[in-house]
Amino acid sequence: MAAYVVVDIEVTDAVAFEEYRKGVPATIAKYGGRYLVRGGKAETMEGGWDPQRLVILEFPSTEAVKRWYFSDEYKPLLAQRLRASKGSLVLVEGV
Repeated sequence: MAAYVVVDIEVTDAVAFEEYRKGVPATIAKYGGRYLVRGGKAETMEGGWDPQRLVILEFPSTEAVKRWYFSDEYKPLLAQRLRASKGSLVLVEGV
């Protein structure tokens, strides 16, 4: 079953975040993931959510997401992202 990673990021250090942005796609692809949304314009239609930079990834399974997120390849990039931004990340199973 497909699994999705939904991230809302507020970039606090654009230079450091750019390094993360360049390095992360290869790690996502290695674990079978792909971008569905990557920072495009978002418009709130209901509620009070005002995403800053929205990213949605699709992976083949929740296990693939976890292998990517906790991988040795992603670990230094995750640390970079956490230094350069703040936000929220959720993992959700598809249907």
